[in-house]
Amino acid sequence: MAEDIAIPQGPNKAAIAVSRHVDQDRLWRRLMEMATHGATDNGGVNRQALSNEDIAARALLRSWGAELGLQASVDAIGNLFLRLPGKREDAAPILSGSHLDSQPCGGKFDGSYGVLAALEGVEAMRSAGIEPVRSVEIVAWTNEEGSRFAPGMMGSTVFAGARDLDRVLAVRGKDGTSVGEALARMLEVESDLPRRKLGVRPAAFIEAHIEQGPVLEAEGRIVGVVKGIAGKRVFGVSVTGEKGHAGTVPQRRRKDAMIAAARMVAAIDDALAAKGEDVKFTVGRFEVEPNAPSVIPSEVRFSIDLRHPDANSLTKLGDWIGNLCEENRRNCEVTVDELSHDPPLDFPEPMRAFIGASSTTLGIPSMEIYSGSGHDARHLHYLCPTGMIFVPSRGGISHSEEEWTEPDHLADGARTLTVVLATLATR
Repeated sequence: MAEDIAIPQGPNKAAIAVSRHVDQDRLWRRLMEMATHGATDNGGVNRQALSNEDIAARALLRSWGAELGLQASVDAIGNLFLRLPGKREDAAPILSGSHLDSQPCGGKFDGSYGVLAALEGVEAMRSAGIEPVRSVEIVAWTNEEGSRFAPGMMGSTVFAGARDLDRVLAVRGKDGTSVGEALARMLEVESDLPRRKLGVRPAAFIEAHIEQGPVLEAEGRIVGVVKGIAGKRVFGVSVTGEKGHAGTVPQRRRKDAMIAAARMVAAIDDALAAKGEDVKFTVGRFEVEPNAPSVIPSEVRFSIDLRHPDANSLTKLGDWIGNLCEENRRNCEVTVDELSHDPPLDFPEPMRAFIGASSTTLGIPSMEIYSGSGHDARHLHYLCPTGMIFVPSRGGISHSEEEWTEPDHLADGARTLTVVLATLATR
């Protein structure tokens, strides 16, 4: 087990000097080049986990790392690491990064920014001539979004020991492909990379990310020091009815899976809407079979994403969902499977204070902020001191092709991250 690292109260002078080597134009160019892999016609990104586009994005990241002499490696779930070696190879590394996969209608910055901000921080250290005591590792976690394979954050949860590797590999996407099959194809392409063990605990983990909400922009702050992450429960609901002719089967005899599913969604929405603004309820996926205009639907599968910042409320409201589905199934059958349950968490106060002090020292206005969206940092939180840095999202828009963050805000977030990484790595 790795030793715990003492989190300093503020940055050191050498780390502040390193931050001056962060290059805004270089960071922006890399973000735009990364966005060409999976580019959509409307200016966004569709880069599904373990797809051809994801493989190409990883190859691009590796090429940038190779230019800096970074050591690339991959683990059994496909997490990609780029290592800047430190003087003490026996010391646990400082880890920073995010993910490269996207939603089907995603933007240029979600996930990619955290990976490339970490790369920019490492390049700034190289440019400043800093040789870290601890190694610094950039990570691109596998399948954070959970769009192609549900649930998300597969790479970080397997890394942290929160999910069993074999069970994750058996998960199948809606096209029938399993995680194991898609991962084997990717690892074959990356067969030149050394394989590393799972479960190696870092000394600390810092994730930079766009906010994906409107708070920083509204408050006129550039850096959000993330206080914690709201809890989340994910469910998969399957409703089974019976096919029939739309023009001949009497209404009273129908087993219409679509009508039953719609009643369930409406009932859950009505019930949760009465529980206040802290509740976030989303049905983001609906699959209907046989999905023909003149055939009564025989099967419907839909997803439920439930979030709340209070652990007790999340548990109580989530446990309610199964009953509401059962009460509204009519004469169909329904199965509710819980895919994940992640309780709310607060990141350690010393790490938050250190990030805030680093931002303040650089003259970048910051504030503490709570994250309603999930991130890989959630699972690293249970392994090592962990923190997150947010930068503003224009209009609070994310998971959308209209996602946008100003280049200077991205650079300021990267400067703050660089100060944190350089300080921790030279201790």
